[in-house]
Amino acid sequence: MNRFETVLADTAATEAFGARLAACCGGGLVVFLSGELGAGKTTLVRGLLRALGHVGPVKSPTYTLVESYQPGEFPLHHFDLYRLADAEELEWLGIRDLMSPEAVCLFEWPQRGRGLLPSADLLLTLAYHSPGRRVTVEAHTARGEALLGCLS
Repeated sequence: MNRFETVLADTAATEAFGARLAACCGGGLVVFLSGELGAGKTTLVRGLLRALGHVGPVKSPTYTLVESYQPGEFPLHHFDLYRLADAEELEWLGIRDLMSPEAVCLFEWPQRGRGLLPSADLLLTLAYHSPGRRVTVEAHTARGEALLGCLS
């Protein structure tokens, strides 16, 4: 498994990193976003979506569990599984329909969906690193390896 780390100095740098990911990604991608509350997971997603052309608000799907967007050629689904009581709840969300081969799926708190989520192409872990954040990117598939090369 290949990986790299970089420091993101502030919110703008976190959004810019999301934009870098957008420049590398395409449909059929699964990304797990890990990190404490407030670590910048949704900020990174906002940067990705804006780079793909989304102009509306980007909010954390903490209460809705999923926000879906069509920013360009492929659908993008942003999941926040923090409030998931049981992984089986993903079936009620219609996860099988959302996990289409052309979709990009970003999962915050993926460990809460263990057993029902597909394998991640990339795992991005954000951690507090004064004064900003550190992001560690790990590739878990051949597709993830290609994206890692593009990002680093």
